[in-house]
Order: sequence, then C-alpha cells, then structure tokens
Amino acid sequence: MGGAERALTDLVTRLAADRFAPVVSSLQPCPRGPARALVQELHAAGIPVEFLNARVAMQAPAVIWSLVRWLRRHQPTILQTFLFHANAVGAVAGRLAGVPNVVTGIRVAERRPNLHHWVTRRTARWVRYHVCASQAVADFARQTGGLPADRLVVIPSGIDPARYRARAPARLTDLGVPAGRRAMLYAGRLVQQKGVDWLLERAVEILACLPDHDLLLVGRGPEQPRLERLAANLGIRRRVHFAGWHAHLIDIMRASDLVVLTSRWEGMPRVVLEAMASGRPVVATEVEGVAELLGEQAPGQLVPALDGAAFVAAVVALARNQRLAAEIGRGNERRAAEAFPIARTVAAYGRLYQSLIDRPAGVLASVPITKNVT
Repeated sequence: MGGAERALTDLVTRLAADRFAPVVSSLQPCPRGPARALVQELHAAGIPVEFLNARVAMQAPAVIWSLVRWLRRHQPTILQTFLFHANAVGAVAGRLAGVPNVVTGIRVAERRPNLHHWVTRRTARWVRYHVCASQAVADFARQTGGLPADRLVVIPSGIDPARYRARAPARLTDLGVPAGRRAMLYAGRLVQQKGVDWLLERAVEILACLPDHDLLLVGRGPEQPRLERLAANLGIRRRVHFAGWHAHLIDIMRASDLVVLTSRWEGMPRVVLEAMASGRPVVATEVEGVAELLGEQAPGQLVPALDGAAFVAAVVALARNQRLAAEIGRGNERRAAEAFPIARTVAAYGRLYQSLIDRPAGVLASVPITKNVT
C-alpha cells in the first residue's frame, strides 16, 4: 500500500456523509498481514470494500467485465479512479456500464517510453476530468500526455497534522540498525523510478563522511535483489539496512535524522509530505511536485535531479548540523500543516464531485482548470 492508497482512504473516509456514499473496489486481491491496515480503516469507517483479484495485465478483459458488473450493481453517479491501470480499466468499464461521470487520478509524470500515454489518450474521451496530484503533473499530462487542458484539475494530497504529532519514534534496532547508530531514511518502492541504485552509489561518499550514520531502506519491490548486490559490490552492505515494508512509517520517520528522495520522476511524492508532517528535514531531487511541497522550505533540501555532488553535500550538511536539521524540520512541519491540510483536499474533491452532480452528463463543470482547486 502506497501513497495513492493512503490518499484514497483519507478522501473517502472524510467525504460528507450527507452528500456522498462511497464504495471502494480494488483491481487487486485483498492484501495480507500489516498491508491490510488501510482496508481495516475503511471497514471501521463503514465503507464497503470489494476486490476484483487481478494479478497480471493479461487479465484486463476479465477485470473490465467484472468491474462493469460491479458498476451496474452499485450504479454510481461518479467513478473516481487512482493510478494508470485503474484509470484505464475504469474509463472503459465506466463507459460500458453507463456511469455518467468518470474522474481519473493522475499521480505520476510517467517518463518511461511505454503504452501508458497512448492508452490514456485513447480512453480520455470517456473521462470528465483528470485530477492531477500537482501542477507539474498537470503540465506533463498536457504537454507530453496530450490530454486537453480543459479536463485537467489539480488537487494535491493532504495530511491530518494530529495523526503525525501523536506518533512516537520507532526503535531503529527493530529495523536492523545497530544500537547507537543514526539513520538516514529512504521510504518507498524498490523500483527503477525511485532511483535507489543512484542513492546507493552516492551513499558510498555520504557514509564515508558520516561514520555514525547508516542508510535505512523501508519498502519492497522487484529491484531489491539487485540493490542488495549493488550495496555489497560498493562495499557498504553492512551500513545499508533493507527493512522491508512497514505499516507504521511515521514512527520510523520520527526516529530518523532525515529523509531522502532520489526519484527519476514523480508526481507529488507523499513520502516528502509525510516527512514534512513528521518534522523531519528532507533532501530530495528536483522532480515533479517536490518544489510545490517544500515551497519556501526548499533551500538546503532540494537539489537538481541526479546532481550527485549537490545531493551528497546537502545530506552531509544536514546530518552534521543537528540544530539546522531541527530548525528545517520544524519549518517543514508548519508548512505541511498550513499548506496541505486534509480538510482542504477533501473539500476540493467535494466541490468537484458536486459540480458534476449538479450538471447533466456532457456539460463540463465550471471549475478551475490546471489550477489548484484547494
């Protein structure tokens, strides 16, 4: 479960109950173990959750028809989807099932050459609006993705500040970090997009400059075996800890000195927002959405994408100066609470949905286009 799943849960559990009755359907099977936390949160809020049990892309035709049957049973006024596969399947199924309003969620500026842009353009005719996670994503969707500007709306993710203040730091020793060591945290999927290989290559110099620090990687993904071999080949394996996926990421953030992001492309990385809300300093590459999140807090935390020297210098500077790191962390926490409250995000979605309900199908709602509707 990642940022999109967290954003969906935060949204549907907070929509006004007197106006909306959300029901959630997942293309994938029900997660097991700690990954079920968000499903349990939805159930606790009284929101039905169903699973279509898709595991591979070749199941798409069967999943589309399963979703068509699900939609005909529930007859929603609005179908909101998140992420590429759900966007594509939802647009087709929504059309076949006669859903009057399909709204997709574009959360990443997908820079790899693949069929995603072609599929998104082909299915866009059946979509009322594409909600983009950041202005950078909206610009990318228009300029590179070829989507019409008058169908793009920007609604950033939000956070509940109280949820972060209430958490206690995790014990790093439970995650494999030796007692007495300080941690720099990467949290996210272990996939090519996230640039963890690039991070490990920079970590050689960083760890040489910071003898008291280790690098903690929280997350899982298909790249893990290769990354473990890379860390060993670089001679830093004993100081790099692969901790796997953990449900209580906030606690781990609060126990870490700083959080790093080395993505090759993004949308509006929730890990940066959560680090800010947790009062942690961040060092991040300048990819989509990061500058929008950091705002005036960017100096000292934002470095040009794939600028290794700048990244190493920023990490070492913050790790060595705990007073500066604490000051930046407090500023991050204030900005997250003031600029990205979850109530503002939910209200923006509510206004968009109500504008669709108030207008017949085929008439576009009057909402700001490629602008923040928060």
